[in-house]
Amino acid sequence: MASPLNPMASSHARCISLPSRSHPTVPRIEELLCRLRPVNITSLSLSEIDCKLSGLRDLLDSFDKFLLLPQTQQAFSRECNEKWADELLDGLLLLLDVCDTAKDVLSQAKEHVQDLQSMLRRRRADEFEIAKEVGEYLGSRKKAKKLIHKVLKDLKTKRTCSPSDKGNDTLAMANMARQIQGVTLTTLQSLLFYVSGLKPQSKLSSWALVSNLMRSKHVACIEEAVESNEFEKVDAALQILFGHKTKKSSNVRIKNVQTDLGKLELSVEDLEQELECLHRGLIKARVSLLNILNH
Repeated sequence: MASPLNPMASSHARCISLPSRSHPTVPRIEELLCRLRPVNITSLSLSEIDCKLSGLRDLLDSFDKFLLLPQTQQAFSRECNEKWADELLDGLLLLLDVCDTAKDVLSQAKEHVQDLQSMLRRRRADEFEIAKEVGEYLGSRKKAKKLIHKVLKDLKTKRTCSPSDKGNDTLAMANMARQIQGVTLTTLQSLLFYVSGLKPQSKLSSWALVSNLMRSKHVACIEEAVESNEFEKVDAALQILFGHKTKKSSNVRIKNVQTDLGKLELSVEDLEQELECLHRGLIKARVSLLNILNH
């Protein structure tokens, strides 16, 4: 079985043969699954992640409609064994936990961003106040990265639901559920990678390594800030601001930081809205499954 960190690595687009195959929700689910599979979960941009979260909302809505079909409920009642049902429900619970973690991280980030913006807007804020607030923000980022690293590491030991051998209908439904959980998990992981700034290690040529060593730390920091995502950009901008003492330079950089903070806040709010929709969709799907299994 594929690792949860890349649960779709061994999955291919397959025709889902189900009693309700003719229902329009099934082709829609297949279409969304194909569209949502990421090539590399650590290389997605924020707009791509936001788009995939929106797609997951549609996917879970279609999946819930599929679960409510009489043909689907009959197939579940007739063939779904207890072990596979428990694995499926546990998989949805795992997704809810990861979703909650992402929501908490974003909520804390937004709170610190708003505190920073409020402090920077005060004209009488002195260097001590700025240093204190910046330190708290960077400290919260460090804690968030540590938490995300732990969550991503723990996910390596988790398993997605595995299909039963009981019948063709069960196999098809298990495969559908497994793929839905897979693309949901990889999208959430993409978001966590993005927020933390974690990247896969890449091999550099000898000349590239020498070139990197020759660059000054200050120049490298600026270049990294320009090239990185919104979270990393704010981190780097605050560290640069912290290292400049002249009032003129600080005033210019404070305005730049305020701009970056404003953009980050809007991005976080968009992500929070999508995650809230995803969270509701996961709960709805789990409730629908429980209702089917309890009848």
